[in-house]
Amino acid sequence: MRLGFQLQDGLDVNPRVEQQRLWFVSNPSFLNGAADRGSLYVHYIVERLEERNMPLELALLPVIESAYNPMALSRAQAVGLWQFIPSTGRYFNLRQTNLYDGRRDVTASTTAALDYLTKLHDMFGGDWLLALAAYNAGEGTVSRAIERNQRLGLPTDYWNLSLPQETMDYVPKLLALSEVVSSPAAYGMELEPITNEPYFQVVDVDQRLDLSRVAAMANIDEDELYQLNPALKKRETLNRPLHLLVPTAKAQLVKATLADPRQLVALRPMRPAVERIATAAPARATSYTVRRGDNLGSIARANKVSVRDLQRWNKISGHTLKVGQTLVMRDNRPTGGRKLAANKPAKQRTTQYRVRKGDSLYQVAKRFNVETQHLKRWNPDASKALKPGQTLTVYLDR
Repeated sequence: MRLGFQLQDGLDVNPRVEQQRLWFVSNPSFLNGAADRGSLYVHYIVERLEERNMPLELALLPVIESAYNPMALSRAQAVGLWQFIPSTGRYFNLRQTNLYDGRRDVTASTTAALDYLTKLHDMFGGDWLLALAAYNAGEGTVSRAIERNQRLGLPTDYWNLSLPQETMDYVPKLLALSEVVSSPAAYGMELEPITNEPYFQVVDVDQRLDLSRVAAMANIDEDELYQLNPALKKRETLNRPLHLLVPTAKAQLVKATLADPRQLVALRPMRPAVERIATAAPARATSYTVRRGDNLGSIARANKVSVRDLQRWNKISGHTLKVGQTLVMRDNRPTGGRKLAANKPAKQRTTQYRVRKGDSLYQVAKRFNVETQHLKRWNPDASKALKPGQTLTVYLDR
């Protein structure tokens, strides 16, 4: 993995990185625990990164996101190794039902995370640090920070942007972690090596199977099998075509058993459950007291909600806040089946924009105050290099 590190190139001594490195060195149990959990998944993730020629430091991102725990759940309902919230998960085709959560699916969520990171990398001109910041804070937050610096005549690289504190620490954490992994002995650390071979294989499944019965049949530790298949919330596979991850050493045995109809009967659950689209619980109201230095953007980011929702809940038309002001905060998790709220507003009007010489997707999106990713999605035939006279469709709130 070290041979594929790319993000350290040209990086000078940085106090923000040094601060995070000191934390990792002072907390070896955290890193060892994450490495132990991650040993099941790292080889797979590294291979997928290599296929795309992406920096292999990104294989360490789940350490920052979830400590390599596929069952990790944040207070914002972000789930899995890569910590997808419900709406973003659905946008990247991670199905969520009462029986299955694609955000926990090791292979599906990895594909979604790498797709998302690639999209952000392209959106921010090939700058991985800005892409990582946007993965944490959202592309809108990073884009607005860039625009603010442009107006002030300041540099627009990651290190010079004013971002939420979590995001200010996020990239330094990854860089610090990669430094420790690159040279553990230099920092008094000892890391257990991870075997350079696939820990698991993917076995195709097209009917209901009970994981505990599969584990008993193949002499696999039941908890280990569930750690490889944490998306299966009831510990059983589904009727529709799906895959099952099994330890490499047991893959042939499992495949042979699944191919034998007589043995297959013994692996089926007693009472298969009915699969339904997962829905969110009713919104819960809380309150937040504005502190010195707060703004709508930072409060929204800290509570995993949108600025627009904050304004709507509190009947705020502008962006001005007062210290001591109380804001109503709601649990704004989307219900099953919804796409990202910004995907296509419920009340909207459509406008057509004719591209002018020198226009780019970023500039057009900025002109209409929409996200570049949404402009791309509304105009799938539009390339990065727009042509004068080309017509773009834009959806705007009424």
